[in-house]
Amino acid sequence: FIEIRAGTGGEEAALFAGSLLRMYLRYAERKGFNTEIIADNPTGLGGYKEVIVGVYGKGAYSMLKYESGTHRVQRVPATEASGRIHTSAATVAVIPEADEIDLKIDEKDLRVDTFRSGGAGGQNVNKVSSAVRVTHIPTNTVVTCQDERSQHQNRAKAMKLLRSRLLDEKVSKQKGAIDELRRIQIGTGDRSEKIRTYNFPQNRVTDHRIGLSLHKIDEILDGSLDEMINALSLADRTAKLEKAKHVH
Repeated sequence: FIEIRAGTGGEEAALFAGSLLRMYLRYAERKGFNTEIIADNPTGLGGYKEVIVGVYGKGAYSMLKYESGTHRVQRVPATEASGRIHTSAATVAVIPEADEIDLKIDEKDLRVDTFRSGGAGGQNVNKVSSAVRVTHIPTNTVVTCQDERSQHQNRAKAMKLLRSRLLDEKVSKQKGAIDELRRIQIGTGDRSEKIRTYNFPQNRVTDHRIGLSLHKIDEILDGSLDEMINALSLADRTAKLEKAKHVH
């Protein structure tokens, strides 16, 4: 699951979140992965306050895990008459899907509410309470899903996401606050730390964790992420080997 949230920067940040969503969907398409939007909160101009997309395919998580963290954009907004460069940001969290076996969830720990789904969708959308909100009471984790027509489908999707979120929490706790993977993946493990800057005036995308700059912003935002991901993966492997050497 890739969770994208608009950060500081208002509508411009929401539009950037939309650009990141498109980038990951295009990347998934190039890799032959399947995708589905699990939940979204669009702003109307093509932007998103938040959007969660499921990506399914062999190796999807190992390729996309380096995307977790804060992505920053520097560009002149279309709405800006004076042509000043604005900086805004969006955060990305990549969570592996949990299997049934990884985590037992007790039904009595869940509160399931159904409600009418808002948004466009013709006449029939608001007649039926098909949207589902599942709350895991012990951890107060709330997941909402309203994309499918039936309550049953929405509940199944919400449970998938809830299971993955709870597992992500559990694993993070077990591993302690910071380990090597999270260090390279999201800097110090703090999701507020920026991992990458997309600078439109300079046609440049820079990954701050490995100091790599590529001057092809359009290609990258069109899903051409291989060069970036391969470099991050190599840096990660090298760091692990170095660490193993010191251990011995």
